[in-house]
Amino acid sequence: MKCICYCGLMLLFISYLIGQSFFVQSLRGARVLVTGASKGIGEQLAYHYAHFGAQIVITARREQALQQVAEKCLSLGAQKALYITADMSSDSDPDKVVDFAVEKLGGLDYLVLNHIGSSLFSMWQGDVEHTKWLMQVNFFSYIQMAWRALPSLEQSKGSLVIVSSLLGKSTSPFTAPYCSTKSALNGFFGSLYHELAMKKSNVSLSLCTLGLIDTESAMEKVRGVTKLPAYPATDAALNIVMTGATRQLELYYPWYTYVMVVTKDWFPSVTNYFIQNSYN
Repeated sequence: MKCICYCGLMLLFISYLIGQSFFVQSLRGARVLVTGASKGIGEQLAYHYAHFGAQIVITARREQALQQVAEKCLSLGAQKALYITADMSSDSDPDKVVDFAVEKLGGLDYLVLNHIGSSLFSMWQGDVEHTKWLMQVNFFSYIQMAWRALPSLEQSKGSLVIVSSLLGKSTSPFTAPYCSTKSALNGFFGSLYHELAMKKSNVSLSLCTLGLIDTESAMEKVRGVTKLPAYPATDAALNIVMTGATRQLELYYPWYTYVMVVTKDWFPSVTNYFIQNSYN
């Protein structure tokens, strides 16, 4: 228990230091592409970047929702707020979105990859085709967009921000396909971080590990099922923005996500007991 408390205090201290080094003006005029921005965390990301005076391109599948988010971004102070509809299960749409953002904004300073495909919250029943589809949306489109955007990010000394999940580091029941996609993200971009550093790239890479967030889609699945508390999407989004802006490698939000990752290796049986008994 003392060890867990110590880890929590250390994480809070690190978060404090990150917050102290965050300068709002650094995002004024920044050219930002946010995916999955029609609702949830992506929508909140767009609003925070808008509030800080960035130039924003947002994307998702629903045009009407994107239009409403873009209009609100302009009212919040965005210098530009453009949108493009895209289906990330497509082979061509990920490239199309990056090309659109680079053309309309004249380059990119931040690529924030946040989108996810819909997945059931239930025991796996052997649906391999759905898992393949989800891997395309949640993983392959990420690496496709990152590769497409890297030349522009190199020119601007920009940042690549990956929104991942605690379930990519500490697995949980009822989410096998989702866990597999997030584990793939952590593995690929963790390796890419080393490669960028070894070749002294101008691009920073941030991996954001999130716990349960109170988005509509998440709460529809787990309300009344899990005992874990859900944390605000707007707070999660602000922490992601700050992590990218300060070029930090990792974010754990909320605090317990870091504790879970650490204790998983130290006390696996305890962690597994906690996970399996956190559901009603």
